[in-house]
Amino acid sequence: MKEEFDYTKAVEELESIAAKVEDPQTGIGDIDRYIRRSDELIEACRAYLRGARERLDEMTNQ
Repeated sequence: MKEEFDYTKAVEELESIAAKVEDPQTGIGDIDRYIRRSDELIEACRAYLRGARERLDEMTNQ
């Protein structure tokens, strides 16, 4: 069963990643991994918001 996307948790993870990337103690290898993960999260958030906008448009156009 596919887990439902949680927008709030994704944004919280993005904020956590931003803090880690800004931390001077974070290694370059870790930064690369964090950037790849943030790309995944951003794309998932965009898809979620597009879907929400489409559902809202459908509801308001009926």
